[in-house]
Amino acid sequence: MAYEVKGTILGFEDTKKVEIVEIDELFCTMKDLDNEKISFTLVNPYALREYSFDLPSDIKVLLDINDKSNVSVFNIVVIQNPLERSTINFLAPIIINNDNNKIGQAVLNSKNHPDFGMCETIESFKTGE
Repeated sequence: MAYEVKGTILGFEDTKKVEIVEIDELFCTMKDLDNEKISFTLVNPYALREYSFDLPSDIKVLLDINDKSNVSVFNIVVIQNPLERSTINFLAPIIINNDNNKIGQAVLNSKNHPDFGMCETIESFKTGE
């Protein structure tokens, strides 16, 4: 499904339309529809940890989000080898308003969210070992 990028994705200011394709319950890819060389791996943060924050008001306005909106949240992953060493940015979530197919990136204040890092490894969330 195609989404309109509102605001900017950090470092990718020219990305304006993206497609998101689910890989599995944990990962999906987000591809720039105007530049086939740009793609991102996204992760479902809720499959890894407790992850809650107040949605910044500027993102609510940009994406036309209200209390009844169907919203999804993902985080960008920087893939490493092995996969467990890949890092996740929990301070700049990708927010999707599924009702109108608008997407944006929020930037959270690290002082308000000291438990969220910019490059936490996937292996740090392994359980049962």
